[in-house]
Amino acid sequence: KGSLAEVKHVVLVLSGKGGVGKSTITTELALALIHAGKKVGILDVDLCGPSIPRMLRVGKPEVHQCDAGWVPVYADAQQQLALMSIGFLLEDSDEAVVWRGPKKTALIGQFVSDVAWGELDVLLVDTPPGTSDEHLAVVENLRKHRVDGAVLVTTPQAVSTGDVRREITFCKKTAVKILGIVENMSGFVCPHCSECSNIFSKGGGEELAKLTGSVFLGSVPLDPLLAASLEEGRDFLQAFPESSTYTAICDIANTLLSSLDDA
Repeated sequence: KGSLAEVKHVVLVLSGKGGVGKSTITTELALALIHAGKKVGILDVDLCGPSIPRMLRVGKPEVHQCDAGWVPVYADAQQQLALMSIGFLLEDSDEAVVWRGPKKTALIGQFVSDVAWGELDVLLVDTPPGTSDEHLAVVENLRKHRVDGAVLVTTPQAVSTGDVRREITFCKKTAVKILGIVENMSGFVCPHCSECSNIFSKGGGEELAKLTGSVFLGSVPLDPLLAASLEEGRDFLQAFPESSTYTAICDIANTLLSSLDDA
């Protein structure tokens, strides 16, 4: 069982489309879960765009090794949120990861087998867009462990839901259970009057869930306060509990947690 022996649940965060906010949803779900009293890990396998270290304001710490493997980096003083990312291993943060498939696959294999996660309630795996080498490497390397399933992230537009439909096909072909679909950027919350405007349309994620027989976990509106918090590495959920985006994220996290506990 190795490094994942004490991890209760493993959840992939997937999307066939880039720019839909997978890393944002992963980060905010992790924060919502630790606020619910859970111990959480994030495995960032978006090798070409590792943005979660910045979103959690952990910088570029030195990664240490222990007898059990690489020691994850903790994003909080209480050590409730653990993180491992290729962003920690690059000498220059502006350096492009120009790797062929086998090298990517090998690193993902190391990330899955050689990180000493210890005891976790949930490990969230943030993936790049698509259905290619990285996704196959993650799924194949996690086969020896129990993967609870995947959360799929989309935006409301048809061009996005069409790509995410391909991700649903990927999940079915690789026998990954779909835990639910999140519609991100579902409306824009005005910072002055709090009115929500549907600038990217609305309901595409919910409609996709109905068409594919998947659970619809909820809609997360765009909020300038969330964007600013991610840029500055602040905990949005702690800072802005009155936001409708806060409510949406916490509801999705609670629904996900219930489904994991019931599985």
